[in-house]
Amino acid sequence: MSFADRLAFVRERVVAACARAGRDPATVTIVAVSKTQPIDAVTEAVAAGVDAIGENRVQEAAAKRPLVGGATPWHLIGPLQRNKAKTALDLFDLIETVDRPELADRLEALLGGSDRVLPVFLEVNIGGEAQKSGLNREASPALVERLLKRCPHLCLRGLMTVPPYDPDPQRSRPHFEALRRLARELETRFALSPLQLSMGMTEDFEVAVEEGATEVRLGRVLFGERRPGP
Repeated sequence: MSFADRLAFVRERVVAACARAGRDPATVTIVAVSKTQPIDAVTEAVAAGVDAIGENRVQEAAAKRPLVGGATPWHLIGPLQRNKAKTALDLFDLIETVDRPELADRLEALLGGSDRVLPVFLEVNIGGEAQKSGLNREASPALVERLLKRCPHLCLRGLMTVPPYDPDPQRSRPHFEALRRLARELETRFALSPLQLSMGMTEDFEVAVEEGATEVRLGRVLFGERRPGP
């Protein structure tokens, strides 16, 4: 099965999930997660018309994006270290993993003096898992306030989360609900435009769409089994 065939099948599943939730499928962005995938697979995804490419590692994107071409936006969906922030700015159109003041300040400093405004998501560790990156729910308002007051070159677009893994996708639903509620609370508190919600992966993206996801990050269902990698 080609990437285009798998993408069409995923879009059908998104349409069905949107119908169950009374939503417009056009409000859902499909991000193809290309971690460990070779350049030809990413090129095929771009040619098939996927909405965006998502990479977990800056160095992997550096090896791929210059050779892939096309106008498809690239999202950083993995943790970002401060010392790789400059390279990330050269490679990505959107960073989904801003999770601490130091990183926000570093991105702002690098963008200062330019006309560029970088769209970002805050990564929220909605399940409170010690081994995962992301800020906790309670720290979210303070980081939003910092972005609004001190980071004019960063535009808060939304929230992102990776819920605790469970083979039953329905177990992810409370975490998706929690992120949606947090978004609504932040919108009200800071008079924000509606925040996007990046949530849902191969195992649970249909549940995520039912709960309001505006972006789903899909790897295996689009590319097949992950290639061996570092």
